[in-house]
Amino acid sequence: MSVRHTVVVDRLKDWKWDIEGLELISANDYLTRQSAVQKRPMRIINLCRHYTYLSGGYYCSLLAEARNDIPMPTVADIVDLSRRSLYAFSLPDLERVLEQIIRRLAVPPEGSFELYIFFGHCDDPRFRRLAAEVFDLFRYPLLKLSVGQGKKGRTIRSIRPMGLHQVTATLGDFFEASLRSYARVPRRKRSGGRKPAIYDLAILYNPNEQLPPSDMEALERFIRAGKGLRVDVELIQKKDFSRLTEFDALLLRETTAIDNHTFRFARKAEAEGMPVMDDPKSIIRCTNKVYMWERLSAKDLPTPKTIPLNRLRFDEQVVRQLEEQLGYPMILKIPDGSFSRGMFKADNRGKVMEAAKALFARSRIILAQEFMYTSYDWRIGILAGKPIFACQYKQSRGHWQIVNHKADGSTIAGGFTTMRVEDAPAEVVDLALKAAALIGNGLYGVDLKQNERGVFVIEINDNPNLDHGVEDKVLKGELYDTIINEFIRRIEAIRTG
Repeated sequence: MSVRHTVVVDRLKDWKWDIEGLELISANDYLTRQSAVQKRPMRIINLCRHYTYLSGGYYCSLLAEARNDIPMPTVADIVDLSRRSLYAFSLPDLERVLEQIIRRLAVPPEGSFELYIFFGHCDDPRFRRLAAEVFDLFRYPLLKLSVGQGKKGRTIRSIRPMGLHQVTATLGDFFEASLRSYARVPRRKRSGGRKPAIYDLAILYNPNEQLPPSDMEALERFIRAGKGLRVDVELIQKKDFSRLTEFDALLLRETTAIDNHTFRFARKAEAEGMPVMDDPKSIIRCTNKVYMWERLSAKDLPTPKTIPLNRLRFDEQVVRQLEEQLGYPMILKIPDGSFSRGMFKADNRGKVMEAAKALFARSRIILAQEFMYTSYDWRIGILAGKPIFACQYKQSRGHWQIVNHKADGSTIAGGFTTMRVEDAPAEVVDLALKAAALIGNGLYGVDLKQNERGVFVIEINDNPNLDHGVEDKVLKGELYDTIINEFIRRIEAIRTG
């Protein structure tokens, strides 16, 4: 089939469709390629992310005209929709058409609503006449029309161009049908197989990490879940930092720290407008137990009795105060420890001084905490403010932690029990939700202890374990579906503004 139209996009990954008869080219390639003598003008469909003055989208249309090609939108179209004051003259006529349509509808829309106009077609076919009128006035490939309810009837609040990246999964089929109709490209009969992916999710992991937050079996289930939800899931590593913008979202499945590449990945993703779990703010808040303790205390959420210690004001008098307030044994821990690392159990003054010396070598402030033994710790998984799993992690045999870190570098973990969230004590789940809300709206694992005195928050993890056969033991594949669906929701929320 001969090429009738050239489609220009900012990023090739924004293009999710298999439509024959179209030439696909990146904006950078189109802007830099040499103009050649052509028998007939090329029809340019400019689907760049932005059309503002002197942006890439603006220049694509400008150079298309300079090359005697036929762009959509033209530079004049871009100027016309750049400010409401420039297109306000057309609104009264469009609003009359809008009111005529609404008066004839048996069930008109209630309140304010939005219409998507792609290549002159409307996502709500009842308003196809209005869409045609708008497209006659403003020859943009993708438009979003916002309708408000005023005292005198419906008003058009705005007509805004859209970038291709704002075409969500729910609008994907409508976009393809509209483009095919405009470009007169019929749909080929499908020979079977699944539809192409709509989004790309990167999962950052380290294949050499000793205690990763997800084992390979869990990562493979993320990939499998993505296929069912039309999301391509790719495992990436530290060396893939330059590729991050190829993806639509990022999931961290490598232990996070402020001073390593995991934080740089999160910052980069956030700067690119990509959903990332967990986000930089959550990482900062969760990886420092001093911050966490301050936040929990300020909201009067119960925690084990905790006392921050300053290296410059630590002496035997301070230790005597710890003995009076916490008693023995007590726990000393560094603020950014993980997986039970960076923690010491001290049962006499000598061990307190020894542990403090080791920890102060790494941090100006450390924490002393009352020892609260329980045979297991609760872990409640929270995603976007909702609990998704409940686990009991049992203490390692003959040890006071759930993970026993041996001197030779080996580890011994205790057992676990996974249950439905509904079967966990309501007071445990409720406290976990309150604690997670102090951090943000991401993916967290809240650790709690429960004894005869009540329920206490131990810490909030920004990068909770999701291992096959443990956290997914009850929900199985549904756990991975839930997380990927949340990414889809966030991607589409960003793209629709």
